[in-house]
Amino acid sequence: MDREITVAGGDDAPALIRPGQLLTDGAGAAAAERWSEAVSEFGGICRLRLSPGVDPCEIASDLRDLGHTASPNHVLAGQPLFFGGPASRPFPTGPITLAPAGAGRLGRGATVALLDTGLDAHPWWAESAWFTDQRGDIGERTDADRDDRLDAQAGHGTFIAGLLVRRAHGVRLRVMRVLDSHGVGDEAGLLRALARLHDRPPHLINLSLGGHTVQDLPPLLVAGALARMPGTVVVAAAGNSASPRPLWPAALPQVIAVGALDPTETFRAPFSAYGPWVDACARGEWLASTFLTTGPFDGYARWSGTSFAAALVTGAIADAARDMPPSQAAAHVLDPLRSREIPDLGVVVPADR
Repeated sequence: MDREITVAGGDDAPALIRPGQLLTDGAGAAAAERWSEAVSEFGGICRLRLSPGVDPCEIASDLRDLGHTASPNHVLAGQPLFFGGPASRPFPTGPITLAPAGAGRLGRGATVALLDTGLDAHPWWAESAWFTDQRGDIGERTDADRDDRLDAQAGHGTFIAGLLVRRAHGVRLRVMRVLDSHGVGDEAGLLRALARLHDRPPHLINLSLGGHTVQDLPPLLVAGALARMPGTVVVAAAGNSASPRPLWPAALPQVIAVGALDPTETFRAPFSAYGPWVDACARGEWLASTFLTTGPFDGYARWSGTSFAAALVTGAIADAARDMPPSQAAAHVLDPLRSREIPDLGVVVPADR
């Protein structure tokens, strides 16, 4: 395992964390000063690098007992690489026609923040103003370990972008790279990205990433960051753990957690997480979308995972948000009277609606 990742929480509920790192608010940072070697701050949240031998889980627990918001720096992944996933690798496929479901309808496209592995140029959006304005900062990284092979999650963000662009006509993407090309990031990186969104909140945020936490405690710092954008709808993947264990941030009450269905949209995909905390589901197996142009891939691929089911739900809400506020659009798309419900998977969102 990466030396910057360690397992915490015991055998019953293991979680991945960054060793020697603690996240807390300013008051918590002051209280933990004697155990700290360095502090960095972003958006009112502090990341502490602790002295050697200091357990971030113990310090976080002590700070919470004192009334502070604190947690270890949990590792997040585009697919849970160490606990039950990934669902599959990408497979090359032929060209796909860009024919958005909402093409021809009036209304300004919604803005979706895509926090993922980045985004490569692709004919579907290479000339779009939203892409050209930010292309210098968001490119995918494909071979970070220089082994002459495509990294495990390279193209993850580009694949999701295609699902969004095809499902929601006129959508505008704000892309932030929070995962590396192996699909790995952490809570601090997510919090930093959310802080950058606060001044100009998007209509929706797509989080096709997540992680388990020590003692399965909700990530209150992430919850607080999202609460600062009350008009923004947040959609997150439920994870590929094939278990009911909550994945965060999907399991937060203010987040729409999305599980995956099989290609018939009838049954749970075998890899999908499930449980009462899952709000919606969509097809997550063998989806086709945009991808990198490298090796056997010519700009398109097929891939499976709750990451991509989440993108379909985000796209459906973004399409509806051209005609109504985002929260109303989410309620419309997830209205159980418009579609059926599956126990422990929530409302079915058809791929073509």
